[in-house]
Amino acid sequence: MRLRALLDTDALGLRLLGGEDELERTVRGVMTTDLRDPSRYLSGGELVLTGLAWRRDAADSEPFVRLLVQARVAGLAAGEAELGMVPDDLVAACARHRLPLFAVNESVAFATITEHVVRQVSGERAGDLAAVVDRHRRMMTAGPAGGGPDVVLDLLGSDLDLRAWVLSPTGRIVAGAKGAGPALPAETCVRLAAEHLGAARTGRRGPHRVSLGHTTYSLFPVRSGGRSPRAARDVRETVLSDWLLAVEADAGDWSEERLDLLQGVTQLISVERDRRDAARAVRRRLAQEVLELVQAGAVPAEIAARLRVAAPVLLPGLGAAPHWQVVVARVEWEDVPGGAAGPAAEGSGGRRADGIAGGPLAQALLEEILVDTPQGAPGAGQPGGAEPAERVAVAHTGDEAVALVPLPAVSAEHDGSESGIHADALLAAVREPLAAGLNDDGRVTLGVSAAVHSAEGLRGALEEARHARRVAAARPGRVCAAGHQELASHVLLLPFVPDDVRRAFTARLLDPLRDYDRRHRAELIPTLEAFLDCDGSWTRCATRLHLHVNTLRYRVGRIEQLTGRDLARLEDKLDFFLALRMS
Repeated sequence: MRLRALLDTDALGLRLLGGEDELERTVRGVMTTDLRDPSRYLSGGELVLTGLAWRRDAADSEPFVRLLVQARVAGLAAGEAELGMVPDDLVAACARHRLPLFAVNESVAFATITEHVVRQVSGERAGDLAAVVDRHRRMMTAGPAGGGPDVVLDLLGSDLDLRAWVLSPTGRIVAGAKGAGPALPAETCVRLAAEHLGAARTGRRGPHRVSLGHTTYSLFPVRSGGRSPRAARDVRETVLSDWLLAVEADAGDWSEERLDLLQGVTQLISVERDRRDAARAVRRRLAQEVLELVQAGAVPAEIAARLRVAAPVLLPGLGAAPHWQVVVARVEWEDVPGGAAGPAAEGSGGRRADGIAGGPLAQALLEEILVDTPQGAPGAGQPGGAEPAERVAVAHTGDEAVALVPLPAVSAEHDGSESGIHADALLAAVREPLAAGLNDDGRVTLGVSAAVHSAEGLRGALEEARHARRVAAARPGRVCAAGHQELASHVLLLPFVPDDVRRAFTARLLDPLRDYDRRHRAELIPTLEAFLDCDGSWTRCATRLHLHVNTLRYRVGRIEQLTGRDLARLEDKLDFFLALRMS
């Protein structure tokens, strides 16, 4: 029962003195005490009744209330018979600790309140237990054919007063009960997904309890096919693609029967997940066929014919896709103790030395990621719009996954390059939760091509996405992405310079300057950076560094003397520029 219900029963003679915002707390029992420290007899969720005999002076209220709060009681009801009123110091202490406080009229016996609470709580527990079998039967009947996970979550809300959502590993709301109150904020979804992935990587058994602000959520893993936690040989095989059930409640206080019920709910949702995965089989096959044709160097006419078959499946009603985009993903794990050391090498095949199949894992992850990313398609990513997952076909080859993304017609003033998926937006949407799931031993790298207009451009788009992914892989961080825009720069070349060449090149040019700066505090390196930044302009550089031009000329002369280079020559300027970028 809820605390609020106590105020609705006139016979109890309760008057609220504080804590109106906390009246939705659940009462799981009742205890009468006048001990100064009753915490050893409390288990949480009780309504505590006290006659105030423990109170000798005003200083006693604060420690008494603090002990109750630490024991996680639901509320406190103080009798007025002893003092004729509830003292102000007790009211203030409860307000400080956000503990609901009731005054009990002296005409009402504590036994009356105790009997009422016990009767209500016992009846609700009996109702919960009796409802378990019925809930299972109704939810099984209302499975995928009856509306999928939304129907199951509606039953949780209407019958058990539980708000719940199914979330993807990146925090997208897959399903939620209708009329479940305010929508779950996007930032909360991302935090919950990250907390779930982080907990799953530690091997902790669910449900995982998370407190955000004043709200506690319990997170239940939804495993494909209802498999047990031990069915996968390694949690890393599935952690980045499994859904989760987020319930706005603290499952730490639940009975075994209620926990079993929620585990049954996750199994029902996993049936829906398997159904959606089965529906993806056609799109996967289409993507695999196109990928094989492109990689085999098939003539454009043959690739175009296959794209004409794929377009109606991915963009129903349009018949053809004016533009296509390619996204490439790779998931790498460091080997577990006892296995071969180091991450998998490029092109090492579909299954790594540590036993984790990289291609299928990247495929499942990329499908989930691209559901979360608006693609410029009507309704994509919008409530009530077409399911974005139906617009993407993902294949895998070796250790990487390749997504074929159809784009609908764009307006005449665009050439297609500004529509579709952008690497920076993709990265922002998935970095936080995926980094938690990757822990300290995994990486996800993504590459995004520009949009292309025909089958002839698809081979170039695939290579472009792969090159972009390699640029992303050269960057620090657990989750990295790069787009086609970054391939028209020296940035494309620098990551692929061998480490020993980098070190030799930068040491030859910059080490003499660093040594001089250490000995003389001359700031030659910052001066060189500013000089190149100002395109060799003496006036602009001197102004930026707050130096006299003659002082700047002296420093540049010293740089040239130490390195044997001439900063008036374009070749030497370029060498310094690259050395600074690679250092």
